[in-house]
Amino acid sequence: MRNFRFGVNFGRLKVEDWAAFCRSSEDLGFDTVLAPDHLYSAAPFAMLATAAAVTTRLRVGTLVINSEFWNPHMLAREAATVDLLSGGRLELGLGCGHMKWEFDTAGMEWRPHAERVARLERSVEELDRLFSADGGERPRPLQAPRPPLLIGAHGERTLAVAARHADIVGYGGLTQIPGRKMGTFRVADTEETLRRVEFVAEQAGPRADDIESNVLVQAVHITDDAERTADELARTLDTPGARTAAEILDSPYALVGTVEEIARELIANRERFGFSYIATHGPHRDTLAQVIPIVRELTGETAPT
Repeated sequence: MRNFRFGVNFGRLKVEDWAAFCRSSEDLGFDTVLAPDHLYSAAPFAMLATAAAVTTRLRVGTLVINSEFWNPHMLAREAATVDLLSGGRLELGLGCGHMKWEFDTAGMEWRPHAERVARLERSVEELDRLFSADGGERPRPLQAPRPPLLIGAHGERTLAVAARHADIVGYGGLTQIPGRKMGTFRVADTEETLRRVEFVAEQAGPRADDIESNVLVQAVHITDDAERTADELARTLDTPGARTAAEILDSPYALVGTVEEIARELIANRERFGFSYIATHGPHRDTLAQVIPIVRELTGETAPT
């Protein structure tokens, strides 16, 4: 069983506050800072180069690059450069894009999901070739044969690609509701999450034990009254995918309770789902930070070096 790692995703910050955010995240005990790849977000690789420059221990990663936006050669150049500048601290997260409006805004073709997944796999294969090939003056990553690869996945097509190629599988918990406006999500329940985890293990075969499992926690709330807080959270989720208070308390994508209750839930979720790499969004960073030392105290683990 893998030791715990904790990451925090850039979210609703001013770009000019990013360097201070990274330094304080390192001080709070996080292991990774993460940058998304959306049109409304800052440029991810510039963010990660800055993160690496102002920290000493933190790994830096993308959660996740929209592979449809990138030519593999350009992506390999960016990733290799950041890996070199960071002293080998990059983790490259990839996905196939899920927000149609971004493609429309950028004037890019919105391909069917199956085609986007197939293109994602071809991109991964090309990246592997580029990272290992002798490219002359082209930068090559410090980590060999490549920086660790995370693939963010929901459906079986993408999960199968992740099972074949990824070092880390990212479970975000949100799934587009068929037939609804793009960006209308539901939160996966426990049984669905278990099915996804078991599907990856089945597809990965002999390499299943080598894959790290990442979960993107959507909300973290410290409270002495978990039931009441979960009920309030359920009532504020005014979406077709809203969950009941009981389902929220059982969900690995929401953490509600006292600091110790949440720490024990994370330990239980590692046993149940294999989730050892816990990430959350920027607004929940300081709350999750209170849990990190308790998890490490209860497990006897130390922060990765």
